[in-house]
Amino acid sequence: ALSSAASDVDKRQGGAVAHAEHPEHAVVREVGRQTGLTVTVDRLRAVVADVTTYPEDDVALHTDRLAFEVSARGGTLRDSVDGPTDEARWVTPAEASGLPLAPFSAELLGLPVTPLPTGVRRPAEPFPPAHPDRRLRFGAYGLVTDPAGRILLTQIAEGYPGAGRWHLPGGGTDHGEQPTTGLLRELVEEGGQLGRVVELLGVDNLHNPAALGPEGRPLDWHGVRVIYRVLVDAPTDAVVTESAGGSTARAGWFTPAQAADLPLTGIAASAIGQQGR
Repeated sequence: ALSSAASDVDKRQGGAVAHAEHPEHAVVREVGRQTGLTVTVDRLRAVVADVTTYPEDDVALHTDRLAFEVSARGGTLRDSVDGPTDEARWVTPAEASGLPLAPFSAELLGLPVTPLPTGVRRPAEPFPPAHPDRRLRFGAYGLVTDPAGRILLTQIAEGYPGAGRWHLPGGGTDHGEQPTTGLLRELVEEGGQLGRVVELLGVDNLHNPAALGPEGRPLDWHGVRVIYRVLVDAPTDAVVTESAGGSTARAGWFTPAQAADLPLTGIAASAIGQQGR
């Protein structure tokens, strides 16, 4: 199903994740609001990033987009009564190829990507100021293994939430950076390894309303973290190469049995539990 925006550009359904909201809950909510359909999430299909410039506002907006495969379980397809879309319809892949598609929608459907006309996506409302005590961080993390089946883990440094626990390599992406590019950069910085991404595993949602970190005061912290499977074909000794003062104290290779005895972060424990899939 596709929805048509007021700018006559067709896109897949979805919208912004609310503060503390799990992305899976957001897509169910937004599909219902925009189409009238009740859906369930089957799997995370793809994660892409893009940058849209608004010269009149002196803004370059980075957006991370999570695309889910969903199944319609009920409801009746209808046009949207409010929000950024005005029409919803079912189309075949052949019919979709003849529509003016938003670039990320065309990419996900495997169709040619056509840039949007200048100014077509300018928001009607001004960009809101950042909340002083809230933080949203999008990050990419890896379940990193070598040919022997060892797992690469990193230990969180003092002064950061979760200090002392062992974590998945990865971190926040930079402005304009694709998630997989950011993950492979972090893998070098936090573990000194060259890897290749082989699979998208899923997304983890973290909400800590009173996170204590280097800012020196509690922050209402929301983390959206996509997890990939990464292989290091030629592993070396794990060495932290990021500059002093970073969030990683040390890194190491561990067998699954050794990792099970470590104090792990929630996301690390969850990802290691998926390793045998």
